[in-house]
Amino acid sequence: MDLQLLEQLTTTPGVAGREHRIRNFIADQTADLFDESFVDELGNLHGILRPKPKPSKSKKKKNTAAPKKIMIAAHMDQIGFMVRHVGDDGFLRLQNIGGFDPRNLFARVVTVHPDLNDPRKDLDGIMNPEGRPIHIATEDEKKKIPDVSEFIVDLGLAPAAVKKKIKIGDMVTLKAPVYQIGNLICSQCLDNRIASYIAIRALRNLKYHACEIHMVFTVQEEVGLRGAGPAVYQVQPDVAISLDTTVCCDLPGVPPKDRCTISGDGVGLNVLDSAAIVDFELLEEFDALAKQKKIKAQRTMLHRGGTDAGPLQRTAAGSRVMTILTPTRYIHTVTEAVHKNDVAAAEKLLIAYLERA
Repeated sequence: MDLQLLEQLTTTPGVAGREHRIRNFIADQTADLFDESFVDELGNLHGILRPKPKPSKSKKKKNTAAPKKIMIAAHMDQIGFMVRHVGDDGFLRLQNIGGFDPRNLFARVVTVHPDLNDPRKDLDGIMNPEGRPIHIATEDEKKKIPDVSEFIVDLGLAPAAVKKKIKIGDMVTLKAPVYQIGNLICSQCLDNRIASYIAIRALRNLKYHACEIHMVFTVQEEVGLRGAGPAVYQVQPDVAISLDTTVCCDLPGVPPKDRCTISGDGVGLNVLDSAAIVDFELLEEFDALAKQKKIKAQRTMLHRGGTDAGPLQRTAAGSRVMTILTPTRYIHTVTEAVHKNDVAAAEKLLIAYLERA
């Protein structure tokens, strides 16, 4: 794995609606990859790869039909926060952007980003719930799980300095590096930067393809699948593929029927979630292709939650959709974990499909 690329992807901030830095980073990383690239009005980053057929010695007449158009969507936004109040005491209050379990937010270091284009102005802070520490808390206070609105951020500065530097709407992200733990890669926002990683790696290693590929790094997925709809309306593909992560809770305390995926058992082939039921023929094709190429894959369903496949499927006249997922333990925390073999399987399967599409 290219851990340097993955670490840069997961530590470059880009909360939904504030994707500026991660978009610029991905654009820089892919500047030599695409034949054409642009940013649409909503902020999605589009990269187009024209067909590159395998050289042939045959003197057959060239096929003049329009190439099949394949769109791949990987959302580049992450869950995080925005500043909703700057107190006279110098403490910040937050608005969550995307879904958090407050049990995972105690005693965290965060970064406030007052300037979306200038990392030098970033400020680290300490995030904890308001109230008394354990030494003097009541028994009821110790048991309470606070709401996100009850968390504060301490910048360690005088109130006047905080008010001068911070404004309502500033982006706030959790701070966490990348770790290798056994066969797992652990970091924050692997949902969904691991899909951006898989897409970049697969397209770089794709040598020949007869289809026209529209790679779209979408925005605002974590707050309602907002970016993919306008993007697919613009592309109007023959086939649309959503690359994302999914729940993997193959853990003690979770019965097998609720585990969704198993870490290390391969790339996830989504059957359905609350946003989309994938195209049956595409599901069968990907499943058969994985078996043919000896790529580990597992079918999965998610009864709650969805991916960009929803708007990809329903926008305008509709599109045939498929969802390729990376099983992710501890999802929506700062310790999201993916198995290296599952990441490799997703990359291989995407390449195999594009080579024959």
